[in-house]
Amino acid sequence: MARRRLITMIAVASILAGAAAWGSDRPPKKLHKVGDHWTAWNPPTSFPEGVKLYTVVPGDTLWDLSAKFLSDPYLWPQLWEHNRYILDAHWIYPGDPLVIAPKVEPVEKLGKESPPAAEKTEGEKTKQGLEVAQATEGPVPLGTESDIYCSGFIGNLKEKFGYKIIGSEYGNLSVEESPDIQEAPSAATGTTVKYDLSSGDIVYLDGGRDGGLSPGEVFTAVDPGQVVRHPTTHKVLGRYYAYLGRVRVLSVQDKTAIAEISDACRPIHVGAELKPFQEEPVPLARLGSIRPVNEPAAASEIMHGATIVLSDNGVVSLGQDHIVYIDRGADDNVTPGDLFTIYRLNHQGMPPVVIGELGVLSVQPHTALAKIVRSRYPIFVGDRIDPK
Repeated sequence: MARRRLITMIAVASILAGAAAWGSDRPPKKLHKVGDHWTAWNPPTSFPEGVKLYTVVPGDTLWDLSAKFLSDPYLWPQLWEHNRYILDAHWIYPGDPLVIAPKVEPVEKLGKESPPAAEKTEGEKTKQGLEVAQATEGPVPLGTESDIYCSGFIGNLKEKFGYKIIGSEYGNLSVEESPDIQEAPSAATGTTVKYDLSSGDIVYLDGGRDGGLSPGEVFTAVDPGQVVRHPTTHKVLGRYYAYLGRVRVLSVQDKTAIAEISDACRPIHVGAELKPFQEEPVPLARLGSIRPVNEPAAASEIMHGATIVLSDNGVVSLGQDHIVYIDRGADDNVTPGDLFTIYRLNHQGMPPVVIGELGVLSVQPHTALAKIVRSRYPIFVGDRIDPK
């Protein structure tokens, strides 16, 4: 009986070790939409009759779900076995279905009959605690949809957009009265009664059927803004383009189209450029613990490394939940979900100071949109970052 128990323990330990080795702190890069949610996997669409299902929510892990449904977190490999479409047990996605095993036989806790281990040093205890926290903490969203769709991007100095807003219903709703005119006023006498357009307002576009537009298309309204220079080198990085909201085409004519503002992040004006709307998932990340303050990266590693180059809305003193832009992007192998430690360079000869952490939300070729997820001290444009 003891031999059988030992074999069971060794088998489970092998599964745990294999999953830990194959799992990754970095999320899978290629996500796709299944139904109403984003996932890296291909969950089945049908299940045998009588199977008990559970829908993953943010923060879930197989470890926690095994404790909840199987009364033992160490049984998570059995839960994973019933959901083999999940290729990496470290990453499960909100909205994905999980088959919950109807009945299982508990296994012995790992290490229950092992001889007493030697007392660990404080450093070993700290390291072990961090590893356990990282292994059992589930992926969480790094932001919200509005963080992505209501922010902006750093692009070329002269980005080309296909269409623009050329007018609105409010452009001719008032009439300039004149005592010399008794008949009905002409169109030329109208003036605009509303400049700051918002959700539900009707606008006119400078493209139509001849330009390939069709009803139902969605565009992001964009406002070209300031030229962005690197805070340390002062070289021009590009131009900041603010996302104002979204516009949906209702009907098209030969040369023009009628559209509705479906979502407004900021006031939208006549003249706003239109960029085809691209749906993006909110990336997930396993945050774990922040970089230990007594183990910062070497100053030589971050002196000429990635940098925070711009803040959203010109905020000067930044902290948790603020949106920023960094000078690394897809061409630098940065992907949504990547985590970076934020550093402040110290006096010469002294190590950098760990001041926070940010997560990447969306990427351009050479820059990326990110959100500060942790801050120990105020963060500023020009602070350095290093991959976690």
